[in-house]
Amino acid sequence: MLNIKLTKASICDLEKIRKIGIYTIIETFALSNEDENTEKYLSESFDPEKVLKELTNPDSEFFLAESDNKVIGYLKINFNKAQSDLNDPDSLEIERIYVYKEYHGKGIGKILFDKALETALRNKLNYIWLGVWENNHRAIAFYKKSGFIEFDKHIFRYGNDDQTDLLMKLVIS
Repeated sequence: MLNIKLTKASICDLEKIRKIGIYTIIETFALSNEDENTEKYLSESFDPEKVLKELTNPDSEFFLAESDNKVIGYLKINFNKAQSDLNDPDSLEIERIYVYKEYHGKGIGKILFDKALETALRNKLNYIWLGVWENNHRAIAFYKKSGFIEFDKHIFRYGNDDQTDLLMKLVIS
């Protein structure tokens, strides 16, 4: 059993967030997408200035999951105007739960999800929502097992490719 420590990320963690973000995108999506789309997405989404802006946004929070002083995953949640779609003040968006593939199946995603749920409950929000790529069957199964239901779809731009994300939500109040 892994000993997992969760910490709220700060601007000092920018490179850790970029590193795991880039690596997990490559692990999860590179084989299913054109190289140039992956490269474009990574250069835009994990540009140091963009990540710094996200880290300093008062309506976003990042939490790092560490084991043996190594970052193995992270959670990014958004409130209010930081949300990518709904901007509902009564909701919380899980924008990212990223975990290195070697730690899949060890409960890290659940620990990060539980942190989002705890945050939503503490803030007396009505529901948690997220977008997940329609072809990411592992993640969809995890969210369904956690009680999420599909309520809509939206287009997610991956490089130059328009892909469909399922929008899912978990009502908590």
